[in-house]
Amino acid sequence: MRRFQKYKLVAAVLGVLATSGPVLWFVTWLQKQGEAEVSITANWSVGIADLYIGQALVALNDLAARGVDSCKPAHLDALRQSLFVSPPIKELAVIGPNGQVQCTDVGTTFPRREIVASAATSNPDIMLDVVNLVDRGERMLRVRRLAAKGKPALAASLSPSLLLPQIGPEGGPFPGTARMTLADGTVIGTVTGADSGGDDQIVGRQRSERFGPIVTVTMARHGVVANYDDLRRIGMVVTGLIAFVILMCAVIVPLRQRQNPMHEIERALAADEFVPYYQPIVDITSGAVLGAEVLVRWRKPDGTVVGPGAFIPLMESTGLIIDLTRSLMRRVCEEAGPTLGRRPGMYVAFNIAPRHFENSIILNDVGSIFEGSRIRLSQLVLEVTERYQIDDLAATRRVIAALQALGCRVAMDDVGTGHNGLSHILKLGVDIIKIDKMFVDAIGTERHSQTIVATLVDLARNLRMQIVAEGVENFEQVVYLREHGISSVQGFVFAPPLPGSAFLQLVAAVDPMALEGTERAAATPPQAHSGAGRVAAA
Repeated sequence: MRRFQKYKLVAAVLGVLATSGPVLWFVTWLQKQGEAEVSITANWSVGIADLYIGQALVALNDLAARGVDSCKPAHLDALRQSLFVSPPIKELAVIGPNGQVQCTDVGTTFPRREIVASAATSNPDIMLDVVNLVDRGERMLRVRRLAAKGKPALAASLSPSLLLPQIGPEGGPFPGTARMTLADGTVIGTVTGADSGGDDQIVGRQRSERFGPIVTVTMARHGVVANYDDLRRIGMVVTGLIAFVILMCAVIVPLRQRQNPMHEIERALAADEFVPYYQPIVDITSGAVLGAEVLVRWRKPDGTVVGPGAFIPLMESTGLIIDLTRSLMRRVCEEAGPTLGRRPGMYVAFNIAPRHFENSIILNDVGSIFEGSRIRLSQLVLEVTERYQIDDLAATRRVIAALQALGCRVAMDDVGTGHNGLSHILKLGVDIIKIDKMFVDAIGTERHSQTIVATLVDLARNLRMQIVAEGVENFEQVVYLREHGISSVQGFVFAPPLPGSAFLQLVAAVDPMALEGTERAAATPPQAHSGAGRVAAA
């Protein structure tokens, strides 16, 4: 018996030793995972910096080619136009031969600044300056285009916060510290998260081969790899069955991580779990409800509602976004068709992915889905976002013209934040432009945003386009927009995105009518809004 117990003890020890190898391997794998995440974060920041500095250089070269080299009104207008179509740029300036700023895109009055350090790049035409805004206590990275001796130079300033990571590996706020410096160590900018302390730190460093800035990322290991501390403790005390369980987890966890989340999304799409939410669009001059933008939520069988940020990027990358759009259109026809059909002055807007315009797919979908629907094609608005590059401008324009011939209207969404700019708006011939929430938020605080809003209002008025402001959240913004010629808005100041039942109740409350027999305003075009209801306006 004693000999058996001895053998049993030896077997147990050998079992622990045999399983400790995979456990140690698993802990080592976790460490490497953390190092890879930090390295990826540093590389990503350098890639963003290269992209934005490159965009600044393109803008400066364009201004130089147009002969912009002074503070004349025409040259200041050129600076402002270039700033509008180059969102990453914070400021454009003309610099005198003595190195002093003569004027910026806002004029000849600007915050006092001093140059902290300068560095050459692999491009002989530009220098990078670290500039300190003395009165604001803020630093900027300035891309300076060199000019002939005695001639003014042009410069574009970037905010360091745009170049450094804001989101961590788990999707939450960035948990570590990221610092961008010149080659001599001069700090351009720093981002420090709430979880940046601790002894067990991982450091990643990457240098831009193109322009020279260096990004150093430091993160606590437990901030990079979920549950790292717990897993390490289990690995240290594992014996017998516990070691076996951890070994199984080491096999199962990577397998689960490699599972494609698209399977669950495809299942949910087949089960019709993606439901439309409606954000009302309101006329702030009359209080009329003009219609709604259709958004999407994932309502899971357990009642959980998931926001679009968790699944829209995946669906866009695989093409499922087209199937999702079709599903939403059918749901809106069934759910809101009777209500909107009796109110021809209201319209409903759908976000359309760029690939939906390829091969005229959207024309076939609009025709097949809305044929026989209570919702008229004249009540349909299709929104194309400016955040995505349009590869074939001519083909897209032909599809838009065909949609407009059917009676639909087309809107350019997120204007001022993406690739396309004013030239694309003009070439595509859209009916509506939507001002992004970023500019609305800055009303009253940033002169640039006010200039952009005024430019868009003038453009819409001259081209007889409707203009809609997104993300309006307070009545000060409502007053400003109304005073500056914008009447159509959407945002939390009036209503958040509403489920179908709540939106239909809102429509019935603000525009009550008999359930049958009324054909009033059937021929009224959507622009007149004669059938729209009213809510309280500022």
